[in-house]
Amino acid sequence: MVRNEEKYMEYMLDVTPRLLAVDSPTGFTKNAAAFVKKELEDLGYQPEITRKGSVLVNLGGDDTEDAILLEAHLDTLGGMVAEVKDNGRLRLTNLGGMNANNAEAENCRVYTRSGKVYEGTFQLINPSIHVNGDYNKIERSYETMELVLDERVQSRAETEELGISAGDIVGFEPRTRITESGYIKSRFLDDKLSVGIILGFAKYLKDEQIQHKRAVYVHITTYEEVGHGGSAGVPEGVTEAISVDMGCVGDGLTCREHQVSICAKDSGGPYDYEVVGKLIDAAKRMEADYAVDIYPHYGSDVEATLRAGYDVRHGLIGAGVYASHGYERSHKDGMRHTWRTLIGYCTEE
Repeated sequence: MVRNEEKYMEYMLDVTPRLLAVDSPTGFTKNAAAFVKKELEDLGYQPEITRKGSVLVNLGGDDTEDAILLEAHLDTLGGMVAEVKDNGRLRLTNLGGMNANNAEAENCRVYTRSGKVYEGTFQLINPSIHVNGDYNKIERSYETMELVLDERVQSRAETEELGISAGDIVGFEPRTRITESGYIKSRFLDDKLSVGIILGFAKYLKDEQIQHKRAVYVHITTYEEVGHGGSAGVPEGVTEAISVDMGCVGDGLTCREHQVSICAKDSGGPYDYEVVGKLIDAAKRMEADYAVDIYPHYGSDVEATLRAGYDVRHGLIGAGVYASHGYERSHKDGMRHTWRTLIGYCTEE
């Protein structure tokens, strides 16, 4: 359907795990933003880092008065040290919607202000089932769990001597795997999978020298998980903003991991009717397998854009992702069909 499609699939399946390996809990995204900026520069673009630390780039196009903005985010869920406890372990507070149940027994990295990084594991307090008779009854929360450092520390003073203090960032291991059957499994596919897809779209435009009438901008935001990622940085002349974020997979929805999901409505209300229709038309034209769904508990960058007062039409698409905000799973075909839909939407004359 698209010339040299497998070349761009290979690129997206390579760049996405590399980006996932860069810890970027919301508010701690400098390294990931630098990664994306460098990748875009290597593709031949001229991206810039905004004051908020996001990445903004112009992908070309002549009509700057009727431009399209693609928004995706590279900030993820994570943790922050809330307290160094008397026993030398760490009480955490979550960044974004990192659920304590989903984080139990996960390996972590603690980033100190001095630049040192320490490893540890997020565990239930008194986690040995051979010792704790109430193990199965305890509700998992940030009050009943703690980060156990892989260091010989048994007191607050010993941990503080390492340079660890309240406010330090905690990144959780993504555990990225791509199976032989094409499934992509990892924490934080929300939304680094979409960033990988957009990079693949940018590479396609450049390598194939695609001429498209409408200007296309990309904004890779850094505060989506706390609600204000897309609230700034919209270039002049943008009339339509499309969030490229994870598509929901679950009970009551029709989307699967192998499809592109087109959202008609989420918890913030309906998306622009005409834009949703054009996204459906683009998917059909590009022979992309798609589903249209309503997400019950969801918000996107583009809603932050509208709430900030920008006068734009808005839409939302993304590859289907199962077990969102947990150990997530998608499929390379979901990546493929999202990529095709972007091509169809942004390059139609």
